[in-house]
Amino acid sequence: MRTVPSRPDSSSPVPPKAKDQAKKLTVKQERDARRAEKVQAMLAQQKRQQRNRRIGWIAGLGAGVVAVGLIVAFVVSSATPKVDPASISIGELKTYPGLTANHVTTTVDYEMTPPAGGDHNAVWLNCGVYDQPVPNENAVHALEHGAVWVTYDPALVDDAGVQTLRDELPSTYIVLSPFENLGAPVVASAWGNQVFLEGVDDTRLTDFVQKFWRSNDAPEPGAACTGGLNADGKVA
Repeated sequence: MRTVPSRPDSSSPVPPKAKDQAKKLTVKQERDARRAEKVQAMLAQQKRQQRNRRIGWIAGLGAGVVAVGLIVAFVVSSATPKVDPASISIGELKTYPGLTANHVTTTVDYEMTPPAGGDHNAVWLNCGVYDQPVPNENAVHALEHGAVWVTYDPALVDDAGVQTLRDELPSTYIVLSPFENLGAPVVASAWGNQVFLEGVDDTRLTDFVQKFWRSNDAPEPGAACTGGLNADGKVA
């Protein structure tokens, strides 16, 4: 009988050289893994630094914009100081002290035309632009609240002139309306004060508005100029 050589047992010990190779491979893998971790950490750190620089740049830009805005606001406010209304002088200004301010339900015979104060209707005229004459008694109530009433003679002021007035006047606490047989192209009235103007470009109109618009000298300064009567012809 032929003898068959025996095969190595799978459970036989691994030669020392094979052990060393396996160990070296494991160490190399660990070293590569550590190197990869370091690279990833370095990349993450670089991204954080870039993000922080970007955030700092944006924050710096925002702070710069705010600083510039504050500087501009300071320069503008310093260059355009508020005018003390008491210091404004208006040529040919008419004043009417001691006016009564009773509420009435009838028409009133005012001592001046157009009226610049006195007894008036209990409902004020809503401020705005009118292309028809407005009730005197309601307009006077608006003056009591600090509004300025600018009237123009439609026979002396054309549409372009009316637009000039609209562009010149504030958008609130102003009544602009036609008034026939006015005695002047334009008249500006506030409570107890009035000036007859030579035209829509008379510079005294600006002075009058600066002096009396929403004045604390009105009987009821700061009271509403809306929520009252919208007379016929209100266009704005």
